[in-house]
Amino acid sequence: MAIKRVNQNNAKVTKKNTHSVTESVQSVTSRTDPEVISFFDEPWTPTPGTAFKLLMSARLCAALWSVVSDCDETYNYWEPAHFLNYGRGFQTWEYSPEYAIRSYAYILLHVLPMKLCSTFLGDNTIFVFYMTRCMLGVVCAISEMLFYRGVCKVFGPNVGRLTLILLLFSAGMFASASAFLPSSFSMYMTMIAYGSWFVGDIHVSILAIACSTILGWPFAAALGIPIAFDALVLKKEYVHFLRWGLISLLVFLVPTVLIDMHFYGKLVVAPLNIVLYNVISGHGPELYGIEPLSYYIINGFLNFNFAYFLALGSLPFLVITSWFQRPNSLAMSTIYLSLAPMYIWILIFFTRPHKEERFLFPIYPFFAMAAALVLDSVQVILFVGLILFPSQFGASKVGHYTDRTNWVTAGFSLLFAAVSFSRIIAIYQGYHAPLDIYVELHRVAFDPKIHTLAPDKPVTVCVGKEWYRYPSSFFLPNKNWHLQFLQSEFKGILPKAYESGPDATRVIPSNMNDVNREEPSRYIDVSRCHYLIDRDSEDWTSLEPRYTTHADWTVVKQAPFIDANRSHRVFRAFYIPFFSTHHCTYTSYSLLKTTRSKKSTRQVKRSGGHKVDK
Repeated sequence: MAIKRVNQNNAKVTKKNTHSVTESVQSVTSRTDPEVISFFDEPWTPTPGTAFKLLMSARLCAALWSVVSDCDETYNYWEPAHFLNYGRGFQTWEYSPEYAIRSYAYILLHVLPMKLCSTFLGDNTIFVFYMTRCMLGVVCAISEMLFYRGVCKVFGPNVGRLTLILLLFSAGMFASASAFLPSSFSMYMTMIAYGSWFVGDIHVSILAIACSTILGWPFAAALGIPIAFDALVLKKEYVHFLRWGLISLLVFLVPTVLIDMHFYGKLVVAPLNIVLYNVISGHGPELYGIEPLSYYIINGFLNFNFAYFLALGSLPFLVITSWFQRPNSLAMSTIYLSLAPMYIWILIFFTRPHKEERFLFPIYPFFAMAAALVLDSVQVILFVGLILFPSQFGASKVGHYTDRTNWVTAGFSLLFAAVSFSRIIAIYQGYHAPLDIYVELHRVAFDPKIHTLAPDKPVTVCVGKEWYRYPSSFFLPNKNWHLQFLQSEFKGILPKAYESGPDATRVIPSNMNDVNREEPSRYIDVSRCHYLIDRDSEDWTSLEPRYTTHADWTVVKQAPFIDANRSHRVFRAFYIPFFSTHHCTYTSYSLLKTTRSKKSTRQVKRSGGHKVDK
């Protein structure tokens, strides 16, 4: 079978495809055949508008159904936002003026929409919470659409639509898309940066990387290295790069410093402070736990399943297959620079002792793109095999290289989506109970049969070992309801309520430290609690008793919560019908109300706070 040499115009079209399919086939066959193979009838792919609608649907679902999986999201972002909106909330040591490693500028990006939502749609704080998450989901969908558009232009529609599929159904994107975290914000900005870079708008890329670094997460600057290399080394656009770099500092750094000066009452460069704390403080994030390398290997598979391993091996695979496909040097340099952010990030964070799932959020889009490039390359290799060995493959006539190889990507996409849905369902079923229970507080507050306190009387809701699953003060019914901590087996530092008054953010709070040392002043006696939220556990201790068995407490509502220690690792990580039910154990996540009278409360208080059943 012979392939007619394409004319100059068609060669220009082919140049967009990194694999240079025509050149590769011409180099490995010299047979003759009257049939002509067409490489230029590109496969169908959704328009950017259609892609946005699909992505937005998925992200709004994530905003409504995903869990708050990280206590850092609650106490470092939702709580300061709640304080700026309603004048109350928890403050972590990072927001103490003594340390000042977090910027209020990032919080204000979310507070302004929250205030608009409260003004026009009412002051239901749970509604404000979910509307904010929906806003984040829409921003994520816009960013993904721009990234997808750029991938289609540079790597062709087949890679573009595969990237779209992997983004759309990924369990990792479901978890990160609407999270109120700088790492999610950096993910948005990185997609905008590379989507713009792919279409030639390098000034937008510079602005996006600067925004990600200054307003979001300073370590995200590393993701801009390939763009800087392209602008300064390959294209030598020194003046253009410097101009937009200075504009970025004026647009983002100056307002950030001014905002933080207002809130902290002194000159603060928060992005610099967080870098100094993590790099040279001598007691950086390792205080909050260390994990082996396997943590990211397992976590990556949970969030991107088989696409994750394709992404990790994408560069060596594409280098090896390029020997057979002979892509032009321009295309390979584009592949190297496009995959470089992922590998730079892996080199930095995989080698750090302290590891968290959210640290990988900024490179989630590159997992999808890298896996799509690998799948596309596999299709090309199979296509070449169809041409060279038509009798073995049962094909004597072949059109576009995707025509007879789409079964590969279709099968992989179905498998990827099925495993991703399995993961999403498992997380929802196993870990959504805290949100359900805290929502119940709003119903209880307006039910006179349950809540018998006067409307203006302060109400104390207590948590012990479950402090880190508190979704935020947005779930407390009104300003009279307050969360308090009970002592548990946890020995690190807990957050503290902001001081009251207009200068509360400038006050250096007492009993704060940056070495994760326990502060006993955070705890109150259980006798002062009106409601208590806790999870039943077989591993109870004197500090973490089973409150549901105490006569002083009555159950208001319970929801099933996965008992990870007594459930099979695979079946608790992925929902598999019939099997997960039999191999997973659930416990109760409970909202409890005190049954103590004033007299018994005084007696319990004198006896030390815990009344143990005989």
